Amino acid sequence: MCIQCMAGAMTATAGAAGIRAWLATRAFGWLTPKRLKAITIVLVAGALLATTVLVRGTTAASASRGQSHVRMDSLSGRT
Repeated sequence: MCIQCMAGAMTATAGAAGIRAWLATRAFGWLTPKRLKAITIVLVAGALLATTVLVRGTTAASASRGQSHVRMDSLSGRT
């Protein structure tokens, strides 16, 4: 796994942990410890699934040419 993919997965997991912490501090009446644990599992699994589906890695053609994951000119709108 490349470092950019790993950084994306770590960022997504940190975001899920932040949402979980925010929920825990709100003290909602329906939010029992068992439900909080289930929400945590769903958030982390969803975050990791989103990074594997939505974050694009290198293809065989771009890897052979030595290109990175995202071309900078495509981000700025230039072709």
